[in-house]
Amino acid sequence: VYGSVLIDPTRPKALNSARHKPPCSPQMANSPEDGPVTRVLGEYAGYVNPDLIPDAALTEASCVPLTTHDGAYGPEPVLMNWGAKTPEQRGPVLATSRHMNQRNAIGAHSGGYSIYRALAVVSNKLDDAYMPKFGLTTPVARIGPFATWHDPKRIVTIDPYGHAISEGFGPWLDRGYDIRPTIAITKAHIELPECREALNSGRLKADEAVLTKEGQSFVTKAAIEPVWYLPGIAERFGVTEDELRQSIFKETNSMYPELLTRKDLKLFLPPIGGMTVYIWGDPEKIPDESVELTVRVHDECNGSDVFGSDICTCRPYLTHAIEECIKTAQNGGTGICVYFRKEGRALGEVTKYLVYNMRKRQEGGDRATEYFNCTKEVAGVTDTRFQVLMPDVLHWLGVTKIHRFISMSDMKHDAITATGIKIMERVEIPPEMVPKDAHVEIAAKVFAGYHGGEAYEKAKDQTTLEQVKGREYSSATQYEKSVLEGGGAEGKAQGSP
Repeated sequence: VYGSVLIDPTRPKALNSARHKPPCSPQMANSPEDGPVTRVLGEYAGYVNPDLIPDAALTEASCVPLTTHDGAYGPEPVLMNWGAKTPEQRGPVLATSRHMNQRNAIGAHSGGYSIYRALAVVSNKLDDAYMPKFGLTTPVARIGPFATWHDPKRIVTIDPYGHAISEGFGPWLDRGYDIRPTIAITKAHIELPECREALNSGRLKADEAVLTKEGQSFVTKAAIEPVWYLPGIAERFGVTEDELRQSIFKETNSMYPELLTRKDLKLFLPPIGGMTVYIWGDPEKIPDESVELTVRVHDECNGSDVFGSDICTCRPYLTHAIEECIKTAQNGGTGICVYFRKEGRALGEVTKYLVYNMRKRQEGGDRATEYFNCTKEVAGVTDTRFQVLMPDVLHWLGVTKIHRFISMSDMKHDAITATGIKIMERVEIPPEMVPKDAHVEIAAKVFAGYHGGEAYEKAKDQTTLEQVKGREYSSATQYEKSVLEGGGAEGKAQGSP
């Protein structure tokens, strides 16, 4: 559909322009306090006519405009040409409260966390006039630029330049604009008990370059906040921009009136969770299709990922993916885990727990045959993650070919390949890693069309589906009776031996 971002198999293509050269790895700058310490955009950050940047107009702290209208006196949003080839041509994402008449986005940075900022200001813990210093915060690794960054249809949920604000929009900062990063790139050491267990069992080998003998692995990681380009979001869902704006306005209980009154503002910073990208190996190898790339796209599950709940396969599958990413990096490739904040299939954790109770209390207990029906009975829909938006982060990373995709989800697979990214192999979770009570989930998903491979071939059969059952809850609420009940689980998603 989209074609490759590569000029040749070993070099990433940044822009379709002969005068632009791919930037080098991060280079040191001179001003650690105000200017970028590392530079990742190269010549793309250059400005031809910085004098065209309008003067910054600061809003008085005591002035709180309740609503504005497109074309009304006062609002003059700054340039935003989504998909332009350079930061200068595109313009910055301006969404802070200092420039109410010049901002070009609806919503606030940090999503729901902006409420905590408001509490810090009102309690005099934070000076509302404080300007952050971003010089020492610049990226520790180079990602991009790629041709995908400049396709207004390819990336519509992320600001591709969100990690390079002080470099790409330095002239704007010099004029007094309060522009905030929406992406941060750093490095970390990851220590998981599953990695130590894999070392002890021999599944992993320490090399001290990717994985230490203590079980620590070395990663580059990026935190990303969503920035939605509303015309592009509407096109993905096959609706008009007006229909999209009206639906968001209604379902947020009228929180954002400018969705209806300011049609000139095309950007929206939604109050939802973002994502984190974990990279094992060299990030600059990601666009090279000849270098092995292992990828998992994982949606948040606090109960399993953090606390080890055994009702689903989320943590086991995530740790299995991490293990595969480490192996790939040790072999000279790159591994990626993208962690989306989409708790409970983006229905929320309260809804998820309500569904758990229904599943366990229904007649016959937790059954694979009713797995999806219970969610629909509670939420009215089985899933609101809408994977059609998910591939944007892969295009931001420069991914064009995935050698090993650690996922059984048909929705994720189809969403990725529909944008032109090739997937060579799909890897299911090993049956021995599936918790006893989670076979309900796996059996139901494979029967519904998830990729099961040879390991779960029998799960496609109605007989196997009917045999898989999980725990059952009674009406007991007393601790002594309820805490240990429902210990039984029957059947396996891969069928009987």
